[in-house]
Amino acid sequence: MRIKRGGPAVAGLALSLGALVACGTGGGSGDAAQPPTAGATSPAGAEQQRSAAPGASPLDGKVIVIDPGHNGGNADHPEEINKQVEIGNGSKACDTTGTSTDGGYAEHAFAWDVSKRLEKALEAEGAEVTLTRDSDDGVGPCITERAEIANKLRADAALSVHADGTSASGHGFHIIAPESIGRNAETVPKSRELGLALRDAFKDGTGVPYSNYLGDKGMDYRDDLGGLNLSTVPKVFIECGNMRNAGEAAKMTDPRFRERIADSLAQGFENYFA
Repeated sequence: MRIKRGGPAVAGLALSLGALVACGTGGGSGDAAQPPTAGATSPAGAEQQRSAAPGASPLDGKVIVIDPGHNGGNADHPEEINKQVEIGNGSKACDTTGTSTDGGYAEHAFAWDVSKRLEKALEAEGAEVTLTRDSDDGVGPCITERAEIANKLRADAALSVHADGTSASGHGFHIIAPESIGRNAETVPKSRELGLALRDAFKDGTGVPYSNYLGDKGMDYRDDLGGLNLSTVPKVFIECGNMRNAGEAAKMTDPRFRERIADSLAQGFENYFA
């Protein structure tokens, strides 16, 4: 069933905590995180508890956390976003400011807009949606806290929304899924399944090709992102395109295309839960 807009919305819980995650130039999303909360139930157990009733949308009752990358106030608070945090197998800066188009449209604004549109689409199908920040003019939160939000909610799935900033010749999107570092081994298979569902729906719905500079067929696997290393629920990142590529920048600055992105990602979640 394709996602249809305009149905009754379930109010999403919006949480704001202090500091952030980072997408870097050349295809990198940087982040950091704390150890997962003790006693969190497994993703499989959470899914069994929240299975949809017969005939309902596959999204009905699912708890989904959407993580809009970066934040609008990060650039003015380097002392906060540059602090080192543990990511499960090392440490990194709490967050970065993200990238932008050559025309000045910031990644944090893009991620916020897409995430709000995605929240609306998912809620219209009965999902319970939480965003990791509640505005685009704050600082953070650190990715330690972003990961912990989904963990504490025992979310059925989580997605971190970003756009990349590599050389202008680079184009296309990619999904970042976790490599196992031991502590996250239980969630890796479901995270990769989520990643493939979102990848296929995003490509079908937007027409954006797979990245030509990173990953294989739109999938990249990493063990240096705290948001994935410390997640106890299925989680992936998406780099929706390259903001330094003129053609993709033009699309990302168009609100109608951002709506297509949100609808495509919502369809990906529906396919994953179906």
